Amino acid sequence: MALQHLIVEEYEWKEEEFKEYAEKAKSLPPATKDADKLILYGLYKQATVGSVNTNRPGFFSPTERAKWDAWKEVEGKSKEEAMTEYIAKVKQLQQVEGAASTT
Repeated sequence: MALQHLIVEEYEWKEEEFKEYAEKAKSLPPATKDADKLILYGLYKQATVGSVNTNRPGFFSPTERAKWDAWKEVEGKSKEEAMTEYIAKVKQLQQVEGAASTT
């Protein structure tokens, strides 16, 4: 029972950290590369929704299609894996931003 309680606490802590970094991601600089934004999008959707549950958008919706492809690329990751990778990616992008602003 104690182990189960620890697992629940760790999961809740990870969810809180994920929410915190989802907010931080909103303030990444406009110069953030689209490829990085798509990685974040895919991981966010996998963490919050799970595996892709819609059809791929059509040829005439290139932005929506790219977002769908990014989500599909991380399909199969657990919610916890997606949250962990999302947090790591936001941290990485913040470090790149910090290094760019000091040069």
